[in-house]
Amino acid sequence: MSQHNLNDMIVALATPSGVGAIGVIRLSGKDAIEIVDQVFHGKKLTEQATHTIHLGTIREEGHIIDEVLVSIFKTPKSYTKENVAEISCHGSNFIIQKLIQVFIKNGARMANPGEFTLRAFLNGQMDLSQAEAVADLIASSSESSHAIAMKQMRGGFSEEIKNLRQELLDFASLIELELDFAEEDVEFANRDELKILVKKIQGLIHALIESFRLGNVIKNGINTVIAGRPNAGKSTLLNALLNEERAIVSEIAGTTRDTIEEILNIKGVEFRLIDTAGIREAQDTIEAVGVEKTFEKIDQSALLIYVFDVINTPPEEVKADLEKLVKKGIHFLAIANKMDLNPYTKAEHYTNEILTEDQFVPVSAIAKMNIEHLKDKIHNTVITNQLNLESTVVTNARHFDALQKAHTSLTDVLRSMEDGITSDFVAMDIRQAIYHLGSITGEISTDDLLGNIFANFCIGK
Repeated sequence: MSQHNLNDMIVALATPSGVGAIGVIRLSGKDAIEIVDQVFHGKKLTEQATHTIHLGTIREEGHIIDEVLVSIFKTPKSYTKENVAEISCHGSNFIIQKLIQVFIKNGARMANPGEFTLRAFLNGQMDLSQAEAVADLIASSSESSHAIAMKQMRGGFSEEIKNLRQELLDFASLIELELDFAEEDVEFANRDELKILVKKIQGLIHALIESFRLGNVIKNGINTVIAGRPNAGKSTLLNALLNEERAIVSEIAGTTRDTIEEILNIKGVEFRLIDTAGIREAQDTIEAVGVEKTFEKIDQSALLIYVFDVINTPPEEVKADLEKLVKKGIHFLAIANKMDLNPYTKAEHYTNEILTEDQFVPVSAIAKMNIEHLKDKIHNTVITNQLNLESTVVTNARHFDALQKAHTSLTDVLRSMEDGITSDFVAMDIRQAIYHLGSITGEISTDDLLGNIFANFCIGK
């Protein structure tokens, strides 16, 4: 996507491929409405008002291909800010492909992935971070990821970045003005005020950087491993959390040989639950591979749910398991299962330097006792109190990288001023920070950058 030819008429299927009740074909470009008008039998589309829908047939050489509804959106009041026509037809693959071929024959070309949204960006309809949020919105699969993508698409994040960038631009302009009057030795930019500003902006950028860990798990789901000894009740617990029978439950130790993965939505956040093989000395090669996979999955996860049987696992063995399983940086909960068989078990019997009372959760997976409390603990262990969807949460790795670079450039600004470096170098460091912030919203962009971003979009968006 190195060349962005805005003169082409583009066409694509905007709904998912496959047979359905309807399909929607989208065209955009200067002559998009005229192209449809050439084959549409009904009202003269070019003479109709914008944002109207018209019933008619589309024909080729006198033969009716389909009866359709055509929606028209005239420039600049459309998604791309160009003339746009959307044809709602019957969802037959044959009809859809036939209609697209007719439009191509009449002057359109197939759109590239994300080209409609790319045009919206290039035509000033939205900035780059808003355009990227469109893809996140389409991919959102939970309430939280939807809310964050919607906030970003509506410009909440962009506005914060633009304000920070503008404050830096104002100071950079004053410093560069000083350079024009170097011989007069005048100072337009107060250095103390600049230090205060840079530290304030660094603080705001740091908060955005810190939000990325949370934003990333909300966007992609939180990898959560269920681990423990054979017959501790891991699969029963998975079924209880999901409220359905998804894992095989057996009295025979070592039933789960491979990992089982399921999605659990808790308070609008997706947790990717991974039920693993029991940790013990493997009885055969297949089980050995399963146990090895368990440790691999734990290394890749944000949350470990360690399940133990309160009847058969004394405190010293629970501690030994946790020493083996708990890695630096991973959140974990210890689930005391089968409490219905041993109701007198208490948290203080098991707490130690690894396991706190707050991480100890008593349940009976088979009786579904305390499962809702466990769900709350799972959510709060990872999300804590940070999840405020009114505040800005960074979910995009490209934005995270640009923010880190901007933060480093501002550190260089402070260091330069402390070391008494000349104003031209201070100005360069500020300009670097401005550049990185501008790359987030697209005020600074390249063809390669745009190509990488929009190549990940679906065709038709």
